[in-house]
Amino acid sequence: MKRPLAVLLWLGVLFNVAWTAPSATAAEEKPTRRPNVVFILADDLGWTDLGCYGSRYYETPNIDRLCRQGMKFTAAYTCGPNCAPTRACLMTGRYTPRHGIFTVGNSDRGLERFRKLVPVPNRTRLPLSEQTMAQVFKQAGYATAMFGKWHLGGKRGYHPLQRGFDEAIVTAGRHFRFKTNPPRKVPPDAYLADWLTDRAVDFIRRHRREPFFLYLPHFAVHTPLQAKEELIAKYRRKPPVGGHNNPVYAAMIDSLDQSVGRILATLDELDLSRHTIVIFTSDNGGVGGYGSLGGPAGRNITDNSPLRRGKGCLYEGGIRVPLVVRWPECIAPGSVCHEPVITVDFLATFRQLLRIDSPPKNPLDGLSLLELWRSGGKARLDREAIYWHFPAYLQANVRRGTWRTTPAGAIRTRRYKLIEYFEDGRLELYDLQNDIGERHNLAAKQPELARRLHQMLKDWRRRVGAPMPRPKHQPAG
Repeated sequence: MKRPLAVLLWLGVLFNVAWTAPSATAAEEKPTRRPNVVFILADDLGWTDLGCYGSRYYETPNIDRLCRQGMKFTAAYTCGPNCAPTRACLMTGRYTPRHGIFTVGNSDRGLERFRKLVPVPNRTRLPLSEQTMAQVFKQAGYATAMFGKWHLGGKRGYHPLQRGFDEAIVTAGRHFRFKTNPPRKVPPDAYLADWLTDRAVDFIRRHRREPFFLYLPHFAVHTPLQAKEELIAKYRRKPPVGGHNNPVYAAMIDSLDQSVGRILATLDELDLSRHTIVIFTSDNGGVGGYGSLGGPAGRNITDNSPLRRGKGCLYEGGIRVPLVVRWPECIAPGSVCHEPVITVDFLATFRQLLRIDSPPKNPLDGLSLLELWRSGGKARLDREAIYWHFPAYLQANVRRGTWRTTPAGAIRTRRYKLIEYFEDGRLELYDLQNDIGERHNLAAKQPELARRLHQMLKDWRRRVGAPMPRPKHQPAG
């Protein structure tokens, strides 16, 4: 009896080994440990400003490699056409009406005589009642760090060190001779993108044996246009391609790409790449596509074509951004996803990743992207639409009274997008499947569809308690 028993035991071991062996494709494999998360956020990088998104002037070999090794999203959106609302929505997983950060600074940009409405007052500090992404990771046992542009409040209680980050250095405004909060000694010739990357690499090295969440929100490629001279010279020698023609801006993108390359090389060196989710995206569209709007806030630095307009607009050029995600344990290399996704989806994704079953402190507005990652981008999210609410003004040329946007809201389904302008109630309807450049307003030709989407947008505003701007003659309250 001993021999048959021994054979059965041996077969049992063999069966168990076969059962638990890794499957053939990365998308089918189950993670063996809690993954690290590195979230890299560019500032003002346009949808076409990377090689993997079509640029033939800007050079981004490291981000392109990340794209080949992971998943490229073609319809990724930010929650606002400028930086602060996107950052607030990223940290909270909640749309702008929930936290009140609709824009950067004041909501009454431009001269008063050109404004037809009284815009909704804007918050500049993320309310302390909001739970941040960093707090979620920290409560799950992760080491957390943030280096770069915060833009959600810097004074006591609002600094990222008080919002869930174990380590945090805030800096923005300049790419050379920059200051930090808290103060750090910075070499006089330091370039900001490089200096932030030094901090990020050091954090990864110190925490390589425990799960970590690293948030690296670069100030690049935001104005002022400042870059290293050797890189500027490189692009001065290169012929422009289409609307991509600014050698200083190209040099800034190059430094941003080098930062990504250093992060990836560090993960490779420490044997962490397989167990680390790397996310690269931008906070809004590129600064360009303004045509004849003119003025300092309406100048063209890059070209977002075929998308319409750029930063500060609810057209595609202002809110559609590059998004690349690599996670070798889950995402098959070379995947492409066409499903519309938006900033608020990330926190819902991370909560599912961390297997947090308890209700969030505040209602979340996003959906988890894990099934998209696992399916190679073929799955679909169970929602009708994504939304924007921007009850503020963003000027282009102050003296001429031109605007990047007046107060507006928008809704996008898988195929259609509707924009409502609050000053006059104008509706614009676009078929993004056949008109990604938003050239043909279909509101008059398809009034029933426009009416239905408009009603969905109004219903959403009621559900989230979205405040509306008021006519000048109407008293507040």
